[in-house]
Amino acid sequence: MTNTPSRSAKTAGAIGRAAVVLLLMFVALGSWAVSSPAGSSPDDDFHLASIWCGLGDREGLCESTSTPGERLVPQLTRDAPVCYANEPAISASCQEEIAEPTALVPTSRLNSEGLYPPVYYSVMGVFASTNIEASVVAIRLVNIAIFLGITALLYFLLPARRRSTLAWSWSIAIVPLGMFLIASNNPSAWAIISGGTVWLALVGYFEAHGRRQLALVVVALIAVCLGAGSRADSALYTVLGAFVAVALTFRKERRYALLALLPIASIVIAVTLFLTSNQAASASGGLGTGTQAASTDIGYLLTINLLDVPLLWAAVFGSWQLGWFDTPMPGVVSVGALAAFCVVAFTGLAHTSWRKLLVLGVIVSALVAIPVYILVKSNTRVGGEVQPRYILPLIVIFGGVALFHLGQRTPQMGRVQTLLVEITLIVANSVALHENIRRYITGVDMGGWNLDTSVEWWWPGLPSPMAIWVIGSVAFAVALHLLFVFHSEAIFRVTPWGRLRRRAQALAVETT
Repeated sequence: MTNTPSRSAKTAGAIGRAAVVLLLMFVALGSWAVSSPAGSSPDDDFHLASIWCGLGDREGLCESTSTPGERLVPQLTRDAPVCYANEPAISASCQEEIAEPTALVPTSRLNSEGLYPPVYYSVMGVFASTNIEASVVAIRLVNIAIFLGITALLYFLLPARRRSTLAWSWSIAIVPLGMFLIASNNPSAWAIISGGTVWLALVGYFEAHGRRQLALVVVALIAVCLGAGSRADSALYTVLGAFVAVALTFRKERRYALLALLPIASIVIAVTLFLTSNQAASASGGLGTGTQAASTDIGYLLTINLLDVPLLWAAVFGSWQLGWFDTPMPGVVSVGALAAFCVVAFTGLAHTSWRKLLVLGVIVSALVAIPVYILVKSNTRVGGEVQPRYILPLIVIFGGVALFHLGQRTPQMGRVQTLLVEITLIVANSVALHENIRRYITGVDMGGWNLDTSVEWWWPGLPSPMAIWVIGSVAFAVALHLLFVFHSEAIFRVTPWGRLRRRAQALAVETT
């Protein structure tokens, strides 16, 4: 007699599997969170001071001065990266030269003029304290929890056939830059989470019904607020995400027209916040804070940036250095992560439609137009001003749409291809994590696999650098493998492994 598992048993099993993956990914991202010291992400002196002042004046944390736009903040929040930023051979042990890290010092390099939206700094200001290092780690872990929490919520609310798109789109685009930034103090963490969430939450909203549909409204609005509250350019990701969702799900129905009010409202909110942001005004007029190009001729700038803009896309996968652009990634990371993304994305293009091609064309246009416009306005070329983290959300969206299927036909990828993608991402993440730890504990002028040798800096009370690397690498490897096992057949027809596994599952049911 054959016993078919009940719906409740299937649901419990799915929740259990998801919980294991979430726990493993929290450990993997948590390893990235402690792989670098306070101040290690780009412009962290600005962001840390802004976080400590995110809730206004607080004694011992943020105090006003007689100078407009200036505040008193703990010295470590201002000077944490000063001694090692852009000096890859110098370890983070130079922070020990700050004799009184909690002593208040003046700074005007913070969000006192409203350059960034205030929400991120206000929320993270809750975790600011006089124990600077503990607060830095806590904020990073909170960002990780937000990412995993909203992703898990979206996963269970999406129709079953869309869950694999969510899992795969993050898996192929997150190594190494996404792992580093989501587990950082940088507001780009929220921008990345928002960009990768809004479009798929809106797709699910159009395809779901009842309470699940209402819940997806909440998820979409939360994602919009995360983006709009962290970076002005997140408004562009919301606009693009709304377009993608409508283009992929459009139906000539009265009900659909009513449902479309949500993405329209999201666009209005995002654009309004974008136009009122000082950051947006600065970008639209040109940043003008970096190295200028050899010529200011618009034709030259346009041509050279159009030819070089793919270098910016590749930088998401590690061809540019992490941190303050002083943590180089080996070729196995940059080439491997990019190759894995391309293999999966191009496999997804095997079966497509005019809708999907239109959406992908719009995303590619955004990947070209947005950075090139800013670079030309800033009189600079690829390599200055526009950083890879600004376009990472667009890469996540592109990967997801490439895997998106409108009908019953799904992309096909073989067992060996799937296995190679999995191994490549696991190796790329492990090597990137190792190199990130190495850069800060000794500087890049020392090498070797053993991270416990000649350690100059490390967090007090944590396991050794080598232990963190092993734990983080193994956690990511197991989490990724489980995701691929759970979802490979939902996106790819994995043969002959898929058939063999289905036969084994059927045999197991028959014998129970």
